[in-house]
Amino acid sequence: MITYHRRRVVLTALGLYVFAALFIGYFAVNAFTGAHGLRAQADLDRQLTRMNGELARLRAERTAWERAIDLLRSDRIDPDMLDERARDLLGLADPRDEILLLRRAASDSDRR
Repeated sequence: MITYHRRRVVLTALGLYVFAALFIGYFAVNAFTGAHGLRAQADLDRQLTRMNGELARLRAERTAWERAIDLLRSDRIDPDMLDERARDLLGLADPRDEILLLRRAASDSDRR
């Protein structure tokens, strides 16, 4: 009877230790790999860095577009910009302009 009681105490203590280890292990694994864990935080940091770079590029592009639009405003239009846009849209050239025709490099489909 004494050995049975001692065995039960040992197995109960061992069971509690195993349960506690599994419980702590579960939370440790989730702290590392879970949706809000360390890996997820590192992924979010990389995504934030990439998006900040894209934001800087888009801001620079927007600034360039705003500068070009400011040159085309009717109250203060730049004559050179107006001339450039008109020639581009209409495909015209001034008779005093020198036009250089560049030969396109022959591609593989042109050679056949």
